[in-house]
Amino acid sequence: MCGIYGNTKIIPAELVEKKLARVRFRGPDFSHWHNYNNKVIFGHNRLAIVDLDARSNQPFDYQHVAIVYNGEVYNFKEIRTELEQQGFRFTTTSDTEVICAAYIAYGKQCIEHFNGMFAFVIYDKKENILFGARDRTGQKPFYYSLRNQHFEFASQPSQIAIGTSPELDERAIAQFLKWDYISEPKSIYRDVSKLRAGYSFSYDLQHKTFADHKYWDISTENQFSSMSFPEAKSTLHHLLIDSVKKRMVADVPVGIFLSGGVDSSLIAALAQASRDAPVRTFCVKFEEETFDESKYARQVANHLKTDHTEIHCNYQEGIEMIEDLYKYFDEPFANASALPSLLLAKYTRQHVTVALSGDAGDENFLGYKRYDKILDRSKIFNVPRGIRQLIALGYSLSPNRNLRYARPKGIMARDVNDLYYQKTATMDDEWITNRTLGDNKEYFHYLSSQKPLLERISDFDIKTYLIEDVNTKADRSTMAYSLEGRSPLLDYRIVEFARSLPTDFKYYQGNKKHILKEVLYEYIPKEIFDRKKAGFAMPLRLWFRGKLKNYVLDLLTAENLREIPNINIQKVLKMSRLHIEGKENNYEMIWRLLVLINWMRNN
Repeated sequence: MCGIYGNTKIIPAELVEKKLARVRFRGPDFSHWHNYNNKVIFGHNRLAIVDLDARSNQPFDYQHVAIVYNGEVYNFKEIRTELEQQGFRFTTTSDTEVICAAYIAYGKQCIEHFNGMFAFVIYDKKENILFGARDRTGQKPFYYSLRNQHFEFASQPSQIAIGTSPELDERAIAQFLKWDYISEPKSIYRDVSKLRAGYSFSYDLQHKTFADHKYWDISTENQFSSMSFPEAKSTLHHLLIDSVKKRMVADVPVGIFLSGGVDSSLIAALAQASRDAPVRTFCVKFEEETFDESKYARQVANHLKTDHTEIHCNYQEGIEMIEDLYKYFDEPFANASALPSLLLAKYTRQHVTVALSGDAGDENFLGYKRYDKILDRSKIFNVPRGIRQLIALGYSLSPNRNLRYARPKGIMARDVNDLYYQKTATMDDEWITNRTLGDNKEYFHYLSSQKPLLERISDFDIKTYLIEDVNTKADRSTMAYSLEGRSPLLDYRIVEFARSLPTDFKYYQGNKKHILKEVLYEYIPKEIFDRKKAGFAMPLRLWFRGKLKNYVLDLLTAENLREIPNINIQKVLKMSRLHIEGKENNYEMIWRLLVLINWMRNN
């Protein structure tokens, strides 16, 4: 796990050093850069995980190629064996060297052999090109800029911004206000882009041309496996065992994030089953009991007999995390669970260097509460539009803001696909002046395929919320404290297998994640999980009325709000006041604006 940088423009040494220093937290073990023949600069900050020896430091040279690389290829040992049979020889035990050899052996198709999370760039000196790729589900970030016939790339956009005066992208800000994140390929800066998940690229150094290529995607075909449920469960079980086993491989200590929910408990159970000694597990404990789920994590840990650590969270540390978000996330990002995720990573890093999580269980196996709601609300589209207009009018007269603004929008959606699209954004957006500026229809075709409803919305969530929100949170919060996060449920084999399963294997009579739970119950009694699902979030709604009230009032001023395009300042001030007074619940709007103001003040 590392931070990478590169440029085809030969810039001063001190500027390269600044760009690397900006994300030194991503790789504090070794930092180096190299100028290749005045054609390409490659820079790297290393967090040593596999082969801790200096021989695996980067930039790394192998035959006629050089590489900078962030991430892990979990099946590198199998690939290495295949390459050795072809005559390749290796001087390290790292996956970095294997990527280089695989490129020489297989060309640009090498990425089809990799199972992992990665963002890398290879300089092929013979072909005079740069070739790179980002992993299938976008676990590792990759930003780039094409300016003045030069190609610059980095792990985070602030690296590219150093030494330039980049313009903010107003449409990107509008996306953030609507979705909590900025969707690929955009970034907060107008001339900086994200390489899309599942894409590779090549840059011709002679002709100065860039081309990207989609090498992986989830299928939108309405075809499903004919396996029986027991066959599917057995197959999934073996995939999970192998995925966890591969992600436990490291030359440094490994632990597990354990929330006590289905996904993380399953990962902890599989990890513990593969070890004789207790694995390390970690969870966050909140002072506010209604938000605290640590007792469930403790219950699972006790059953599995793990070495368990509880990390206590208080509001003062929450304030510090809010003020530091801009350093690590680099772009405005408003998933409030980023705060406990940062806290969890901060204290977990004191014990281990790698931590496995249960991310992607909800998207793959239909686990979100909103899936119940969309099934229920889809029935409204059986009602003629004229009657729906009357219902919407009735709601618009309600004194309750949610009923007055959000509910009529949902009722008057074109169809259930449009309804779900709206629900994944902010429906309560009367404080935004241009409500279409932040639209992101690029992935709407996943919602409008011929698949059943729950499969369509799951596809859409994987391509949007999982990649842009969940994976961004996981990468930035762990890397902020030089901790490598690994997600077994993001193994592309599991993603593809889950997409191939009939809906009722995953969502059976309202039982979400059905098949995943059936695997879990082979390790942990079902009774432990007979409770409502809870999210991983800090009690901001309460804190904004109490402990963080003055912080909100200090930041959400008319002066600060005037710097933000596309918002109605008077409505924002009114809504924040009503929230503080306990008359309305507008904490999501307040949180988005706090994040954005904080980011803008520091960039």
